[in-house]
Amino acid sequence: MDEDFEKALDAVGPRLKRLRARRDVTLTALARRTGISVSTLSRLEAGLRRPTLEQLLPLARAHGVTLDELVDAPPTGDPRINLRPLACDDGAVILPLTRRPGGIQAYKFVLPAAAESQEPALRTHEGHDWVYVLNGTLRLVLDRHDLLLAAGEAAEFDTRTPHWFGATPAGPVEFLSLVGRQGERAHVRAVTA
Repeated sequence: MDEDFEKALDAVGPRLKRLRARRDVTLTALARRTGISVSTLSRLEAGLRRPTLEQLLPLARAHGVTLDELVDAPPTGDPRINLRPLACDDGAVILPLTRRPGGIQAYKFVLPAAAESQEPALRTHEGHDWVYVLNGTLRLVLDRHDLLLAAGEAAEFDTRTPHWFGATPAGPVEFLSLVGRQGERAHVRAVTA
């Protein structure tokens, strides 16, 4: 085997471990998500076992990175992000706009019009969220506040606050979202005339 190929394969294990640690995911949770046993994941991360393509594909998907990033393929010089929409069961479409793990992640959401009787299910998690509405109206329920954001409006909040967002019955909504782990915030600077 080529020496560079050997080095690339040897570096996959530590990279897998860093990705999992950065996302604060346990081996057990990753095993459930990928279908790869905990012991195999542990051996892969420790470099005691070389990954197969059948293992790399679900691991890349679970960590939200491309296969090229997972194996540290040499850069091609092409800065374009391969947009791969994620379709949800409820008709929503999510487009990841960043391709590196960790740090602030950017997404474009396209949500279908809500049902008249849609009841928000508030949730909390570690992190910080910033949203910017592109088209339509975004309903943002933030603790006791029920807000409607129109195109061109933005909101920023700590995701430990109970929250939910969705479209209104009036129609679909498109918005951008920047999500960071706790303490990572989007910094928006405006220059006035």
